[in-house]
Amino acid sequence: MSSRNWNEQNRLVIEEFRANAGKVGGYFADKPLLLLTTTGARTGASRTNPLGYLADGDRYVVFASVIGEPTNPSWYHNLLANPDVTVEVGIEVLPATAVVATGDDRARLYERHAAHHPQWAIYQTRTTRQIPVITLARRRTRDPGRW
Repeated sequence: MSSRNWNEQNRLVIEEFRANAGKVGGYFADKPLLLLTTTGARTGASRTNPLGYLADGDRYVVFASVIGEPTNPSWYHNLLANPDVTVEVGIEVLPATAVVATGDDRARLYERHAAHHPQWAIYQTRTTRQIPVITLARRRTRDPGRW
């Protein structure tokens, strides 16, 4: 699928997500979905992507799989350059910090997600790169009484 088609598909999912308190149909109908907004590494522009996620305690975990494509998605490069992101889950919008999981933590999170969503195990077999696993932890605001 061309990037133009992906962009249009993402735009429609984002609209549906925001119009329906985080609920969407189609591929994501029975899967946990969040919206991740990053800042463009080159442009500085805000970019929002719908992503499946895994809840891990008070963190959200996303996977830079691109369904097993040979390169990482642009949102991954953006958060490496600017780890302060915004996460939308349901009707909640929260500031978060993105951290790339490594070692045992990465392996545990990927295996746990693949156990619930077997297609993710298949994605890893389609590529020679290790699919990055990113944790999103709520970032405290300046007001100590609020997140």
